[in-house]
Amino acid sequence: MRLLKILVVGAGGREHALTWALAQSPQVEAIFVAPGNAGTSWPALPGRAPATNVPLAVDDITGLLQFAQQQAIDLTVVGPELPLTLGIVDQFQQAGLPIFGPSQAASQLEGSKQFAKTFMQTQGIPTAAFAAFHDYEAACAYVRQQTQRSAELVIKADGLAAGKGVFVCNNAGEAFSALHMLLVERTLGAAGEIVVIEERLAGPEVSLLAFTDGKTVVAMPPARDHKRINDGDQGPNTGGMGAYAPAPDVDAALVEQMMQTVLQPAVTGMAQRGTPYVGVLYAGVMLTPQGPMALEFNCRFGDPETQVLLPLITNLLEVLLACIEKRLDQVPLQTTTGACATVVLASRGYPGAYPVGLPITGLAAQSISLTSANQADLFIFHAGTAQQQGQVVTAGGRVLAISGRGEDLPAALARAYAGVHQVHFAGMHYRKDIGAQTP
Repeated sequence: MRLLKILVVGAGGREHALTWALAQSPQVEAIFVAPGNAGTSWPALPGRAPATNVPLAVDDITGLLQFAQQQAIDLTVVGPELPLTLGIVDQFQQAGLPIFGPSQAASQLEGSKQFAKTFMQTQGIPTAAFAAFHDYEAACAYVRQQTQRSAELVIKADGLAAGKGVFVCNNAGEAFSALHMLLVERTLGAAGEIVVIEERLAGPEVSLLAFTDGKTVVAMPPARDHKRINDGDQGPNTGGMGAYAPAPDVDAALVEQMMQTVLQPAVTGMAQRGTPYVGVLYAGVMLTPQGPMALEFNCRFGDPETQVLLPLITNLLEVLLACIEKRLDQVPLQTTTGACATVVLASRGYPGAYPVGLPITGLAAQSISLTSANQADLFIFHAGTAQQQGQVVTAGGRVLAISGRGEDLPAALARAYAGVHQVHFAGMHYRKDIGAQTP
């Protein structure tokens, strides 16, 4: 068996979870993480390949390519969406380097909300009615027209906005305010130059992520994340404050329905366009009274969904290689029984301005990298952390994701919250109701 050297691109909790999962494969010799965080670097240990941080930014495509060539990297796994939309996969493939993720053209499914909605419409994928605008007055006129029959709309920035470009509006005033922020104040810059205005759908949401080699599509366990900053789904949207999987209200028949109406048509449609989609395709789906309807697509592993899915998947490396080598139909996804839940610990002020450099305590007893010393089903995934003079400190809005695995969702939640109570940093904020109310 030839041992592999792997490069993971990214710096968050998703990338820590990917590094952790890949490091457990006996086929892995070493992992490099660019740029990584305080949790993504560790020495070789029994049953775990070593991981090393590399000071390269996720948008430094040239630097990442040169590093991969110099180190003879056997597989690159891309975590965040930005390098995908910048064409990292295309450049690595042109250089003959294996890389997991969709091409720049295929990544438009996340890089442009307008492209994604038009594509869904063309492919017959069920989704909310929409219109796109770049002119503020025209957008406001559309809102006035729409709110004559329904006051509830969703405003979305067309481009990448790190999970902060969606505004769920309860009335016309909130819609006008969101439009002014995006199109007049330009609070999100180029990401908000075009806005998509959608009808607001009702029902529980589910995150259905799937592996695909461009033809075959294999679903992961259905997950559910919590976007709002405060308990009870109150406050502004964030990149995600917690998640759990599998969602107990989503059975195998419903997963199959979403596969046949949303994910498979998307992969088939991208192939028909001449831009085959290889990687992880993440569908955000609303379970409406009329049936599942697609809210959006993401072109990578979700965050924090990855922190609950990977503890349930036991053959990640084999599946990634099968996708790249176009043989996913020959490699079944292997998952464990039970459930996993994660709770995100955020900085004071997030998703707005927040302090950094605050010492984090309570990690040493649990091992700052992977799991607690005495609890194999508790996982401490670092997101916005850094090492500063030997001390782990905060370095982002979402700081840590504490994941618990158990025989069912209540056991997984109890384990995750037990881990939360052992960690502290000044101003630490987290939701206390992750998974508390399942539909």
